[in-house]
Amino acid sequence: MERNNWKRIVIKCGSALIAPEKNGCSSHYLLSIAHFILRCREKGIEVVLVSSGSVAAGAHLFAEQERTLPIKKAMAAAGQTEMIATWDKLFDFATAQILLTHADLRDRERYVSVRTTIDKLVESGILPIVNENDTITTDKLKVGDNDNLSAMVAAACDADALIICSDVDGLYDKNPHKHDDAKLLDSITHIDQSIYDMAGGAVSDVGTGGMKTKIQAAEKAVSHGIDTFIINGFTELSFNQLLAGNNPGTHFKPHAAPMNEHQHWMTHTSNAQGELVVDDDFDSALTEEGEELTGASIIEVNGQFNVGDTVLVRKDDGTKLAKAKSNYSSCLLNFIAEQPDKKFADDFQDTTGPILSVKNIAILEKQ
Repeated sequence: MERNNWKRIVIKCGSALIAPEKNGCSSHYLLSIAHFILRCREKGIEVVLVSSGSVAAGAHLFAEQERTLPIKKAMAAAGQTEMIATWDKLFDFATAQILLTHADLRDRERYVSVRTTIDKLVESGILPIVNENDTITTDKLKVGDNDNLSAMVAAACDADALIICSDVDGLYDKNPHKHDDAKLLDSITHIDQSIYDMAGGAVSDVGTGGMKTKIQAAEKAVSHGIDTFIINGFTELSFNQLLAGNNPGTHFKPHAAPMNEHQHWMTHTSNAQGELVVDDDFDSALTEEGEELTGASIIEVNGQFNVGDTVLVRKDDGTKLAKAKSNYSSCLLNFIAEQPDKKFADDFQDTTGPILSVKNIAILEKQ
């Protein structure tokens, strides 16, 4: 495999690597990763590190046995400083902390701000260390796992490769911890349900993600044209093989025709705040390039959203068609949809503009 063209990579490290003994941070497994990052930088490859572990790092500081949500948030607050300090002492160059919520990524202006900040850090020779801000996240704000966060970060910073560290060598056709005859999949060119069916639950009891979230992350990354690897992060051999140009785990190959940046953000990062249920005429209009999409075919409006929010467009039978930026609020769209005369929608839009426009639509694979 060709590595010489990598200009920027994102490497994701999980909680089991950070705090394997559940007694604070340990550099035992991190030394190999730090050495890999150093050698990449010596080769002129820019690196962004996505690191889980704040809750696991801070858990030993609390006497409570029951991990309620407030306790976990407190663990994250205390453990984050220990985790960053542990990483920082492994390098002889500057590091920077970036704490994100999903709200930072799904808002277009803040998403661009994240990308700009990462660009400036790596251009200045500083290693960005990214983590979800577990202290302030809520169900509505969280990504939930750093596998998917790493893919969003890789897309945001236009990385060439995403390397996800696991506790196994890669994706197997069955759980290698339970089946001696499990076979490692060397490379994957297409992610479908059969690939997801091979994923079991999380093996580590200190992490939040399992193989399923790693496949989800790979799906996000490869659709943006990003080489993605799941490797064993507990052995230095994995990193040596990557540097030698070999595949130490499972290589998810990028799409030959990746999504453009805005379409990828709309599809994989921006959360739909509501739904527009449309008829078959609207479905046909989606395929007509250059057409402005109107609201005459709207059957129903679900949820509450504002102008500029992302909405899911689907058919009455549940088929998902697209995600799009709405130029109208849900309140106004409900008013339009309730009018008995469909010509009202066309006349209204002639004055105020289209409900959805082509440049702000990401057409989905029908499912």
